[in-house]
Amino acid sequence: MDKRAKIFVAGHRGMVGSAIVRELQRQGYGNLVLRTRQELDLTDQRAVCEFFGRERPEYVFVAAARVGGIWANSTRPAEFIYENLAIQNNVIDGAYRAGVRKLLFLGSSCIYPREAPQPLKEEYLLAGRPEPTNQWYAVAKIAGIKLCQAYRRQYGCDFIAAMPTNLYGINDNYDPDGSHVIPALLRKFHEAKLGGQPAVTVWGSGRPRREFLYADDLARACLFLIDNYSEEEIINVGWGRDLAIAELAGLVAEIVGYGGEIVFDTDKPDGMMLKRLDVSRITALGWRPLVGLREGLQLAYDDMLRRLVFEQWHDLSPARQPGM
Repeated sequence: MDKRAKIFVAGHRGMVGSAIVRELQRQGYGNLVLRTRQELDLTDQRAVCEFFGRERPEYVFVAAARVGGIWANSTRPAEFIYENLAIQNNVIDGAYRAGVRKLLFLGSSCIYPREAPQPLKEEYLLAGRPEPTNQWYAVAKIAGIKLCQAYRRQYGCDFIAAMPTNLYGINDNYDPDGSHVIPALLRKFHEAKLGGQPAVTVWGSGRPRREFLYADDLARACLFLIDNYSEEEIINVGWGRDLAIAELAGLVAEIVGYGGEIVFDTDKPDGMMLKRLDVSRITALGWRPLVGLREGLQLAYDDMLRRLVFEQWHDLSPARQPGM
């Protein structure tokens, strides 16, 4: 990308979108087009079409999404499938109609079938049924991938799709009812430490294994792919290594400084028992992540503490609409 290029980051206030903005600014890109949800509702087709017709960005990063953990997916399925379908349909079609030079759509590792072999290769997409606990989000993301591929085939659009592993980092969502596993654990252990609680209960058996990537590493990968990848096939982004949720919980407790017991609630769902990406395709292109899990967790915890202080000072609720 030319440093003078006009770039639209959809979802710039969310964890991933804000990380992409930081990386763009760090690399010297100054012509950024950013809109809050109040300024541009991405589920509004007319508003999105008018926005693209007026602004005419050259590059687009689609980081806007309705996101959440197992509980949020299972209790708000209509929101997860409808809002994500609406957002990506409007942005991808608007980009095509405005003649955008290149678009990067961000999917998720949850698109892969529950019973797929490990590690998860890009070609396993649609080789089986998705994990039931996040199927609504997964189906929407698969539709976004296929939309990018269809516009590439029919109209010649340079639209690509990247599949990141589980993400965490600065500006994450720490809402206890709607967050992913790392922000949920950080907040749970922090509150247990402050309250002197003798034990913390963690959902599931602790046996599932997960891979985690710091959001700023994903942002670096997004800019790398914009410059170095132009294929219809999706591409995985991650570390290529994982750990058990029980190990993760112990590491989070250590970073937070919580010394009580960790109890696993086996009546709660585990989700997929193993989910690790095959990242050989992106590493062959020359990209590698930089932030290790311990370092990233400390950065995320420090950010959470700053935000909790801000919320208490301004009397704000911790719940928010992530990625919008």
